[in-house]
Amino acid sequence: MGVSRARGVRCAPGGKCARGGRRARTERPSAAGSATTGRYTSDSWSTANYRPPAAGSSTTGDSPPRSGRRAIASRSSRSRSADTFARWPTASTPSPAPTPGFDLLVEDELCHPSLVGHNRAVDAPVVAVVHHLRASERWSAWRKRLYRAVERRYLRTTDAAVYASDATRRAAEELAGPRPSVVARPAGDRFDPDIDRETIAARADRDPFRVVFVGNVVPRKGLGVLLDGLARVSGDWHLSVVGSESADPEYARRVRERARDLGLAESVRFEGRVPDRALADRLGESHLLAVPSAYEGYGIVYLEGMGFGLPALATAAGGAAELVTHGEDGFLVPPDDPEAIAAAVETLRSDRDRLREASLAARRRFERHPGWDESMATARRFLEAVGATSDPAEEVRP
Repeated sequence: MGVSRARGVRCAPGGKCARGGRRARTERPSAAGSATTGRYTSDSWSTANYRPPAAGSSTTGDSPPRSGRRAIASRSSRSRSADTFARWPTASTPSPAPTPGFDLLVEDELCHPSLVGHNRAVDAPVVAVVHHLRASERWSAWRKRLYRAVERRYLRTTDAAVYASDATRRAAEELAGPRPSVVARPAGDRFDPDIDRETIAARADRDPFRVVFVGNVVPRKGLGVLLDGLARVSGDWHLSVVGSESADPEYARRVRERARDLGLAESVRFEGRVPDRALADRLGESHLLAVPSAYEGYGIVYLEGMGFGLPALATAAGGAAELVTHGEDGFLVPPDDPEAIAAAVETLRSDRDRLREASLAARRRFERHPGWDESMATARRFLEAVGATSDPAEEVRP
């Protein structure tokens, strides 16, 4: 739990924050209304600009946004107008749930199904930490409508937001309208490898050409299209697939079959989930990190690979473009485009001077990226500003 001095904001693992010497909760409501241990920590967030809503801005959809003034009118008992809870998703009209000792409630947006029915009764400003919108992913038409409706309703019960990327902020504002916000990009220094330019440069000349995929083996991560692309690449190459297959076992089975059908069984190794030390070893010996996701709200894995001097192969959908500069420290390809993947891989495999330059550029990009201290300072300043104002929608300014 991070604690700042002199009326600072305290954030606990459950996603709750308090200011000053007040206690911080470590629970959050579950879908049934009970308390469950949360996962949000304050140790994860870079430079950005605050963005209050423009004057006179409006939102679209079936549920107006939560009023910041309603949320922060006082810290004790208060009266509320009859229409305050007109949109409450139950038959009864609840009383506001007091949050004694708290000036601020911070929630992980990934938990929105458990929180959407509770926020309008919270007697404190609610700030959502938004990594990635489910509504931004590819779904069947009815699932897409469902995810958009639920996430829109949730976001409109919040007063402010901390976003992991500009792409996520744009997606959230398109879905549910603007709100006071800040972008605090997560740092990618989980490994912070002790690797120098000479080691990175020498690695470029080694054979075979090694590609590593890191991520859960699920459709969104693009492993299937990566295999289709690699099947078009000539020469001696090897792919290591590092990630859990338990999230979608049927898809994992299909991609294994796809590798065999493409004649890649000898060139592809499925390693499953591995400890950090083994993952660091795999990243350190590889030439290219390839995760052609259909969508990434941010894509911290690309930055982690860059720490080892690995150019990143990503798609232009979502937040990866904020980390990867096409043709310099990696490649941005269209989603579901095996030919573009093959061309990018072949470029680096066949031109080791180009690979060396891209690898060194990737390491430099990693070194320029803000660390956790800077990221958390950005988030903390914003949370303190939200907690100190009587109406975030009008008073939180850069």
